[in-house]
Amino acid sequence: MIKDITIGQYLPGDSFIHKLDPRVKILLAFLYIILIFLINNFYGYLVVIAFTLLVVMLAKIPIKYLFNGIKGVIWLIIFTAVLNATLTPGKVIFKLFNLIPFTDKGIDLALFMSMRLILLIIGTSVLTLTTSPISLTDGIERLLNPFKKIGVPAHELAMMMTIALRFIPTLLDETDKIMKAQMARGADFDSGGIIKKAKNLIPVLVPLFISAFRRADELALAMESRCYRGGENRTRMKQLKTEKRDYIAIAAFIVFSIICIISRRWR
Repeated sequence: MIKDITIGQYLPGDSFIHKLDPRVKILLAFLYIILIFLINNFYGYLVVIAFTLLVVMLAKIPIKYLFNGIKGVIWLIIFTAVLNATLTPGKVIFKLFNLIPFTDKGIDLALFMSMRLILLIIGTSVLTLTTSPISLTDGIERLLNPFKKIGVPAHELAMMMTIALRFIPTLLDETDKIMKAQMARGADFDSGGIIKKAKNLIPVLVPLFISAFRRADELALAMESRCYRGGENRTRMKQLKTEKRDYIAIAAFIVFSIICIISRRWR
């Protein structure tokens, strides 16, 4: 399950989505997330799902690979859905064990929230899967450059966000190795209730934190040994340029956004 998480991973490729300017992809991903939360009916979500599948096909990313990435947070999605279905006021549809009421508005909200979370995970996964860490850093830095005038450290923020994304799969892989090593020594992570399972994770968390700090220290030493001094006077081998395909992607997204806004009136 840990290896199934796709956020932060990068799959090299030469698809239309891979070749887009990282600045365009970051902006469109940000607007995509906003649109997900603006949708207020199922017809709108059908439009979003169709658009998302089209982007995944253009990116040449196996759909099964993306859905495997949802497995890591499936229990969070279910937990959120159950809370919304039972705690939202409305007409009671049925009672689970004659105690927990499920309301009509709660079930609708639970379905909405579940779809939002799934689409959010897929959308952010497509961004990181089709954008290399270097391109992602350059794109974020360029987008934050206008805020330098008010004292925002654009390069430092971009570097921190990119390193954080890049270290997600690394730490997950390290967690998987530690858990397998502990299981080989007799540790049990599956039996017992939630509290016992949480306690069983303590032998994993301690070496994981030690490993994370060690990797951070090694990364800092590697950057210093290469005379890293931040973004001042930095040169780039590849300059970011907006091309025809970027304008095509922007135009397509504008059409998609208009349809999503109009869908708010569909009943």
